[in-house]
Amino acid sequence: MRLAALGAVLAGTGLRAGPAAAADAPALPAASAPFDAATVPDLARALAKAPYAAPRTDDLPASLKGLSREQYGAIRTKPAAAIWAGDDLGFTIEPLHRGAIFTGRVALFLVEDGQVRPVAYDPARFDTGGFALPEFSEDPGFSGFRLRARFPDGPDLSDFAVFQGASFFRLVAKGQGFGINARALTLRPADARGEEFPVFRAVFIERPADGALVLHALIDSDSASGALRMVLRPGTEASTTEIETTIFARKAIDHLGLGGMQASYLFGPEDRRRVDDARAAAFSAGGLQIRNGAGEAIWRPVHNPDALQISSFVDQNPKGFGLMQRARTYEDFEDDVQHWEWRPSLWLEPADAWADGAVTLIEIPSDSEFNENVLAYWRPKEAVAAGSETTFRYRQHWCWQAPAAAPPASVTGTRSGRGSAGTRRLFLVDFTGDGLFAEGGLDIALAASPGSIARQQFFSYPERRTVRVAFELDPGSERASELRLALVRAGRPVTETWLYRWTS
Repeated sequence: MRLAALGAVLAGTGLRAGPAAAADAPALPAASAPFDAATVPDLARALAKAPYAAPRTDDLPASLKGLSREQYGAIRTKPAAAIWAGDDLGFTIEPLHRGAIFTGRVALFLVEDGQVRPVAYDPARFDTGGFALPEFSEDPGFSGFRLRARFPDGPDLSDFAVFQGASFFRLVAKGQGFGINARALTLRPADARGEEFPVFRAVFIERPADGALVLHALIDSDSASGALRMVLRPGTEASTTEIETTIFARKAIDHLGLGGMQASYLFGPEDRRRVDDARAAAFSAGGLQIRNGAGEAIWRPVHNPDALQISSFVDQNPKGFGLMQRARTYEDFEDDVQHWEWRPSLWLEPADAWADGAVTLIEIPSDSEFNENVLAYWRPKEAVAAGSETTFRYRQHWCWQAPAAAPPASVTGTRSGRGSAGTRRLFLVDFTGDGLFAEGGLDIALAASPGSIARQQFFSYPERRTVRVAFELDPGSERASELRLALVRAGRPVTETWLYRWTS
């Protein structure tokens, strides 16, 4: 499975503005139709009551489907042709052409003065790098759109967000480069029945005000349709999205993913096995951070496994979780092209009580840095009944570091290598924080299951405000072990809880 291999799932919408065809239910609003908060939920509700119609892509000429990555990337909206260019609203919209693996059709609409205004396709809108765009007999729509925004204290517009491919989207804060992807809805990932990829059918974008942009997205898949309301705000330390998602279930859904996010992880300091690469590391997120319902702070390094791995962190009403990039220096990666140190972390905070479920982490073997092979999401314990309507609310922080209340010390390094004898493995785990050097001694709380700890000790480096824990795992004949480590003082944790799954 390759989460980045999207060619099979990036499909067209099957809906079009105006009168509905037989397979198109419902019709999208026509020009000047009224728009309010109920418009997209009503569309999604009607869509869910109709049989699912697989999106069509046969309207896209072969010349566009056959474009290489470079050829497709050369097709860009001309700056002067961007929506709101010259209006000084702090945002512009650049519709994205269909082509290459992005064969799906997304209908774009503006919402102005309470009315809908469709964004019509116009080939003159695009620079093509010399490629001759084909003629279309009807409006082909777009594959998505790019947002440019003015960040605080910034005089010019910069890349801010991209909505393209299935129901994926991504944002950046000031000074960051695009990296991690978010999902509007996740259904059956790494499931034996096969994953289901909901797609954007239509997006309605309100005229921005007060430094924020509001959009409404209609999504659809075989099992459910959905309506999203999103408020996007560009920022310096973090850009945020406030999301309200209502799911209209056609079928019973027993594997639902909320707040899905995916990142690439090829190799890092602790797992250079089989790596012949001049760089120090290559990944857009180094670990999964969780603040569970009990308030415990957890750090789980991610890695590139030999076989598919699924980890579930059972919880009730989580306070937050996210795929985080903590390596922030050039020396961490030594990559002059990708600059992984500029990639955003993505931290999610539920706005409602999410009851029982599990933060779920999927790690997929990958041989390419372009494969987004790490996926995290919240999986509710309770199934979604067919015919039901369910609403979830949450906030995303596309950030340099999580805004959640930090523990006195966080995990800042994980390394492993051959141990002193036999099958033993040596681990070096670094914790950094001023609280480590307060009065009172530190104790190591360390456990392995299965397996045993052969030895353990820690080294203190006050000048770096860091304590390193060194220990050896003796797995015996076991081929996997779950490790858990924290530093405690007077029985209370003073660090994040480090979790790790070792496999032979």
